[in-house]
Amino acid sequence: MSHHPDSTRLNKAISDSGYCSRRQADTLIEQGRVTLNGEKVSLGDRAMPNDEIRVDDKLITENDTLVYIALNKPVGITCTTDQRVDGNVVDFIGHKERIFHVGRLDKPSEGLLLMTNDGDIVNKILRAGNKHEKEYIVKVDRPITKDFIKKMANGVPLHELETTTKKCEVEQLSRFVFRIILIQGLNRQIRRMCDYFGYEVVELKRTRIMNIELGNLPIGKWRDLTPKEVKGLQNAVSESDNSSYVDKVEKKQAGARRRRGRN
Repeated sequence: MSHHPDSTRLNKAISDSGYCSRRQADTLIEQGRVTLNGEKVSLGDRAMPNDEIRVDDKLITENDTLVYIALNKPVGITCTTDQRVDGNVVDFIGHKERIFHVGRLDKPSEGLLLMTNDGDIVNKILRAGNKHEKEYIVKVDRPITKDFIKKMANGVPLHELETTTKKCEVEQLSRFVFRIILIQGLNRQIRRMCDYFGYEVVELKRTRIMNIELGNLPIGKWRDLTPKEVKGLQNAVSESDNSSYVDKVEKKQAGARRRRGRN
């Protein structure tokens, strides 16, 4: 199937405009809330640069003002763009641009949350795999043992998610507190890991995402990322290209063919 070189997938066009993430765009398309030049669309449809895309009849335009924010999320605020939810993070920040969060932080957790209207970078960060380090400080309900630290670092079976966590870096900071660096973001991962060893998380705070540090940002406050931080983020995810799985496989096969040709 050939596409016009200037066309983009509709979900990418919507997310690039800063309206929402690609996944959320797919949901909107499935719910029949998106029109292209006045016509209803289906998943996988493509748009041209001058096409008129509307969600719920509201025009979506390319976004020139890119916003990148670091928030110190308080306990009790929910990471959702659904403004019907009390204590949703969008109302909490009250930014004039439509921004959405990069990844999540559970309601009972606090700390660093990135928010942006740059849909492209959100997709890349969530796909950046090993480069997407997240660091947390965790306080548990009973004294930490060397054994606990070692086992947490070596991969923990999470039966309800039918998986074992990847090896990660864990360091004890005090009797009840440890630091952990994850490159995964499984649902309630740290709480589930602790639970497996009979520990309960009392406090959970994210202090870093990739090259962005929480620093001394007060709870409930946010700041714009510095140009240097934005550049660092973009560099970290530049290898995580937005090409599809098919492109990657084809690239790999072409590489293998070239190598065979040389032997």
